[in-house]
Amino acid sequence: MTNTTDQMLLKYLNVYGAYQPAVIPNQHAFTFLSKETGIPQVWKWNGKTFDIEPYTDLADRVLSVSHSPSGKKTMIGMDHNGNEKQQLYLLTNDGSTVEELVVSPEHFHEFGGWSPDETKITIASNRRDPGFFDIYVLDLKTKKMEEVYKHDGKCTPICWTKDEENILISVSETNIDNIVYVLHVESKELYRLGSKTISARHHSLELTNDGKGGFLSSDVGRDTMGVFKFSFDAPWNLQEMFGSTNWDIEEIALSPNEDMLAYTVNEGGFSSLMIYNLEKHSHYKVETLPTGVYQSPSWIKDGEIVIGVKSAVLPGDIWKFNLEEEKAERMTYVGESKDVEGLWMEPELHSFSSFDGLEVPYFYYGKQKQSCPVVVYVHGGPEHQIRAEYNPVIQFFAAQGFAVVAPNVRGSMGYGRKYVKLDDVRKRMDAVADLKWLVEDLVNTRGVDREKVGIMGRSYGGFMVLAALTHYPNIWAAGVDIVGISHFKTFLENTGPWRRALREYEYGSLKLDTDFFEEIAPLNHTNTITAPLLIFHGRNDTRVPVSEAIQLTDDLKNQNKPVELVIFEDEGHQTEKIENHIHMNRKIVEFMETFL
Repeated sequence: MTNTTDQMLLKYLNVYGAYQPAVIPNQHAFTFLSKETGIPQVWKWNGKTFDIEPYTDLADRVLSVSHSPSGKKTMIGMDHNGNEKQQLYLLTNDGSTVEELVVSPEHFHEFGGWSPDETKITIASNRRDPGFFDIYVLDLKTKKMEEVYKHDGKCTPICWTKDEENILISVSETNIDNIVYVLHVESKELYRLGSKTISARHHSLELTNDGKGGFLSSDVGRDTMGVFKFSFDAPWNLQEMFGSTNWDIEEIALSPNEDMLAYTVNEGGFSSLMIYNLEKHSHYKVETLPTGVYQSPSWIKDGEIVIGVKSAVLPGDIWKFNLEEEKAERMTYVGESKDVEGLWMEPELHSFSSFDGLEVPYFYYGKQKQSCPVVVYVHGGPEHQIRAEYNPVIQFFAAQGFAVVAPNVRGSMGYGRKYVKLDDVRKRMDAVADLKWLVEDLVNTRGVDREKVGIMGRSYGGFMVLAALTHYPNIWAAGVDIVGISHFKTFLENTGPWRRALREYEYGSLKLDTDFFEEIAPLNHTNTITAPLLIFHGRNDTRVPVSEAIQLTDDLKNQNKPVELVIFEDEGHQTEKIENHIHMNRKIVEFMETFL
């Protein structure tokens, strides 16, 4: 890369957004997360446009923020070097005082909410056993921590009920489905919300102030997520209120006076913000926000919502919408980059017909021209979804004359239960075949040069890269695998025990499916790889162990095949530190430029 190109890439990579807004009660203010200082930290908006200030300056990345009901205390979750083992810290005096509250570095902790009187919190942790998460209640005055629910699997507290007598908890049932229970803290009695016979996803949940029930998003009895109402008097009866035939309702937020319900809809990778009037039973669509992906809607007061907004050309900022004035206003400008933002491109949304006639959607970045090099960018998950969000490497490739194609192959979220389950267990390679058919479609409909197609992906997307290179070797000119899986058997044996049980619903089990794992494992088919391969991994990865990358690299080197492995000693499953982010993406761009 030339110095000029290198400097331009750095400008793309040094763009930071604002995300995860959290309203501070009783202050007409909110916090948000940003990587502006190099790693995610908390910032505060103080009531006026541009008026933001640092709220934390901690040693490692902040993963979660929760303000107490009074707004006087804040709970921060922070891990170490990307290991995702979240520890909890109590902030008071507007963030200036930091107290270590729940710290056991070898264990995971997930915050589950403040008691309404702020004397207690609830958390989940795997202190009893690496594979089991239990629910605890911590008394903030005495610092005594009591186990209130024992579970041999993965569970997370959601919130306290208004009377402080119960905790709602989410228990993972499969890789996508969960059960919501109501746990009485004193008696330890437990009962379930919704059907005992139908598996479902239950997500965003809001309680009413009268303590009698609330609302949640769920796909019980549906293909997509809708909004349901529930009461604690008849917890088995989830009453469907409304939903979309084609799209998921993702997040809901109940207004302070409880007359409005804001909700976001995922429409093929773009978001809509809707307002439902609970008295009039009417829906209002917000039209004044920028097109993009919306996150974390919350009411700063009646009639005003704050929400995170991201798009391919907006790295992330916080916006406010006034319902009475029907006016949207940008509250932060963290995602601005006057040097390069004029070069960013909006993607086109297309689809192709795969081998079995399934329509598979994809985003296309770049200017339409014959024979341009193409990078296929595969998302992770596998149940995630590539959405219309800013990605510096995608944007840089597109500006350099590449086309970047980001598909949501079968198994992706956002298109209903049927679609997300199309790659389960022994249907795994059907999703890899989608990638082959995508390239064929690009060649036939866009004049793509089949000798100039590369592929890259992270996590499960890394497996997809390796599977594509080994099972369809003639299609690819280069591959980049970031924290990917090279063999499902070794992955399941070495990943976190709590994750193994859930991943087996998706990938297959060590007991029943090892023959299939051996059949499809990229590690067993390295002899077929013809494309050069670049691999990245974090030493502290607790999801996909670094051994997945090492065993693959060693095997390829023994065959004298072109492969390079970069291990970040201070990273986990994500790449968070800016110097590593820059190093990794500079090498990716150089690699693709060389081989495409």
